[in-house]
Amino acid sequence: MASTSTYLNFERTTAEAFAFYKKVFRTEYMGEIFRMSSVPPQPGQPALANADKDLVMHVALPILGGHMLMGTDTASIMGAKVTFGKGIQLNLEPDTRVETDRLFNELSNGAKVGNPLKEEFWGAYFGSCTDRFGVRWMFNCQAKE
Repeated sequence: MASTSTYLNFERTTAEAFAFYKKVFRTEYMGEIFRMSSVPPQPGQPALANADKDLVMHVALPILGGHMLMGTDTASIMGAKVTFGKGIQLNLEPDTRVETDRLFNELSNGAKVGNPLKEEFWGAYFGSCTDRFGVRWMFNCQAKE
């Protein structure tokens, strides 16, 4: 069966972020968490620094509606810097306002709230936040009280 997932890149905080998301979404990882130390040496690539060996190479976590959230750390060997931008947000559409409130409250804990949850002109219960890891979330619940 075809599917779509979201793959997030973090700078050394993937394990912490996904432990948080696992708690928020009350779910379990799909398979094991692979660490950078499990990657075989690649020809022409420098050895992995000791500080990078425990970083997350891959993690997968089912969230709402069968959507899979995946993630990785950007190790120093990769030479890239992670910059979260304003071009993408993860939109959650829970079945109930109670679940919307719970998810919003947990994901916005220690976060920057963009829009507090409220009834919007298009008829949805809506809010947004940027969590403490820099991931932007929208909440759009169509259920009435």
